[in-house]
Amino acid sequence: MVQVGDPFMEKLLIEACLELIDKQVIVGMQDLGAAGLTSASSEMAARAGTGVEIDVARVPRREPHMNPYEVMLSESQERMLLVVKPELVDNAVKICHRFGLAATDIGVVTDTGLVRVLDGEEVVAEVPAKALASAAPVYSPAQAVPSWQAAVQSLDLDAVPLPQDFNQVLLALLSAPTIASKEWVYRQYDHQVRGDTVVLPGSDAAVLRIKGTAKGLAMSVDCNSRYVYLDPFQGGAIAVAEAARNLAVSGAEPLAVTNCLNFGNPEKPEIFYQLNQAIAGMAAACKALETPVTGGNVSLYNETNGKAVYPTPTVGMVGLLRDVSERVTLAFKQSGDTILLLGETREELGGSEYLKVVHGRECGVPPLLDLVRERALQQLLVAAARQRLLSSAHDCAEGGLAVALCESAFPLGFGAEVTLENISQMRLDALLFGESQSRVVVSASPSALDALMALCEQYNVPCRVIGRVAHTTVAIRVDGAPVIDLPTEKLARTWKGAIPCLMSQ
Repeated sequence: MVQVGDPFMEKLLIEACLELIDKQVIVGMQDLGAAGLTSASSEMAARAGTGVEIDVARVPRREPHMNPYEVMLSESQERMLLVVKPELVDNAVKICHRFGLAATDIGVVTDTGLVRVLDGEEVVAEVPAKALASAAPVYSPAQAVPSWQAAVQSLDLDAVPLPQDFNQVLLALLSAPTIASKEWVYRQYDHQVRGDTVVLPGSDAAVLRIKGTAKGLAMSVDCNSRYVYLDPFQGGAIAVAEAARNLAVSGAEPLAVTNCLNFGNPEKPEIFYQLNQAIAGMAAACKALETPVTGGNVSLYNETNGKAVYPTPTVGMVGLLRDVSERVTLAFKQSGDTILLLGETREELGGSEYLKVVHGRECGVPPLLDLVRERALQQLLVAAARQRLLSSAHDCAEGGLAVALCESAFPLGFGAEVTLENISQMRLDALLFGESQSRVVVSASPSALDALMALCEQYNVPCRVIGRVAHTTVAIRVDGAPVIDLPTEKLARTWKGAIPCLMSQ
């Protein structure tokens, strides 16, 4: 058994582990997260039906005089616990050293079913692995639907007035912190990971190349806490689906999930209800999208004066690009490209950013999520990227279609000329700013259009040509009538300047 660690070389750790996997050097692997060696070793042994013996005296440490308890529970980051066949230990160590990583043999797998901890010759702990990992008593607190749940889910659209000026609505949404550019934040941190970041912050997912291969890793983080507040199950499922969609629009196949569950006091029945339902929704989406949960953590009791934060089960997801050159970004690339909307738009405004920003209301039910359609959409996007049919792709999330078009126009300063047919005669604000799920705005060269439409038909994904990439203006017409027409530069200035303006106050 080999422990690997270096707190400043996470990227190198990933690359080393990928090579160890490719060369079939290891037979088991788990990262050292919460409770460090204690949880990693007991979970690996419990799952395998084996035992494990660890000598903490052989574990590298940066602090002197650490006792066995501290070593076993240390949560130092960027560490991995590997199980290696005895004859391959030297190979594993050499590979790790080549990446500049420490690698140390700290113990062995046994057949005792016990986690046995030594400190040199002294046995300091001996506990059944299953008792630590999976056979602990289950605590089931009381749960109850919050008394206010039905009230906040109520939304009478007839009582919501239509705006008089959709240009002003779009500008207001672009300046909302949830939607506005996060550049003020990410420019303060190094996002060039050893020069391997090939899609920088600002697109739907970050993409890193894997040295020595053609592959790329894509990563996304997502959660709309307002959705979870309004409907914990649906909100939890949407958090997973959107994180996966952000990978798929980048050309990556979603692989696995981690999470951070941020909630109030779970001893309160209504808070435990939120936690329970959100996890159930996340589980349903993970099963449908075949993205297992590899780890995560919780942050509970987040309250001020007895008032809980909005329930926020944040989802992090990783995906794989078989060839990093197949990556897709959200930016429109060429004037004259065809713009298409994939997916179906419904008259849904519950929980939307539009409803909050323009009407000051956080209510209604979140948009419907059909996980079968979501899976088909994501598979289509990955297939289209591999066939290099897409010039750009960007999911419709907060702010809906109008905001998604703007965000695709901003990076290279293009515009969009879009014509929508309001076939179902839905409200214009829902058509423009509604947040119906499983929708993506893509652009493609006219020469790729037939192949892309055929692929949409193959995956049974609704697809409609809605316009073309233009030069410097975002213009949207509905049934022939203009509803939005603004210069890209003005829209981008509003979007980029909102958070710096707020932070300077």
